[in-house]
Amino acid sequence: MQLAELVRPRHRGGDRRPAAALGTEDRAEAPAPANGPKNGPTNGPADDPAVERRKDADGMAVAAFVLGLVGLLVMNIVLGPTAVVLAALALRRGTARRGRALLGLALGIADLVVLAVLVTVDRTVVWGFGG
Repeated sequence: MQLAELVRPRHRGGDRRPAAALGTEDRAEAPAPANGPKNGPTNGPADDPAVERRKDADGMAVAAFVLGLVGLLVMNIVLGPTAVVLAALALRRGTARRGRALLGLALGIADLVVLAVLVTVDRTVVWGFGG
């Protein structure tokens, strides 16, 4: 691989011109990057699986927080466990939004505690604000 090929940004589909047409035939060959994929260069951070995985984990952390918060008011039997699972997955995948994932985990557990209290006290899983 030529040095110019490493420096030049890649476009979708790659550059199909021969190396002689690019003017790189007299340059020294540079070693392949150690942290790049084995099949060739990527199109930047958008192709990096770790970046995509982290974005997914960030989304899971936010979803866990929102579901845990909403679960305190309605459908805690479904939203609580969902918030716990999403928060655990986000933390395992190394989210940048660790605080939100931890809050989602805590709120999901709180949803399950509220459910357990309701089942114990009222012998029902339904509750409301009115009397």
